[in-house]
Amino acid sequence: MPYTKAEIVAKARELANMIADTEEVEFFKRAEAQINENQAVREKLASLKSLQKQAVNFQHYGKERALKLVEEKIAKIEEEIDAIPIVQEFKQSQVEVNEILQMVSNGIANQVTNQIIESTGGDVLRGETGSKIRSTAKKEG
Repeated sequence: MPYTKAEIVAKARELANMIADTEEVEFFKRAEAQINENQAVREKLASLKSLQKQAVNFQHYGKERALKLVEEKIAKIEEEIDAIPIVQEFKQSQVEVNEILQMVSNGIANQVTNQIIESTGGDVLRGETGSKIRSTAKKEG
């Protein structure tokens, strides 16, 4: 019996809850909280936002020299922020969480494709559905 969209969405929510309860996501949340509690990081982020607004204004008004100076300051602050260990850990945890999401997404897509191929009598190794194989055979015959 086919599944309904509502049943699939319910399973997706269940899977999302499982992912949200992984060590990687827990570490991500802790690292983010530590960043938000870190006064030095907050100050650098505030400076960065201010400089980014200035850069947008300078670019809008065609002030190239001023824009270049602000962009250099932005790069320097970004380097300082990136050098902070908790920021490095936070960025690494983002990568790890994204890898989990990508792995799940690819796994679902591959499994759906394989199920379609198999259910039509196709060849999974060649990635062809049964209808493609039958169509090719008719053309050759």
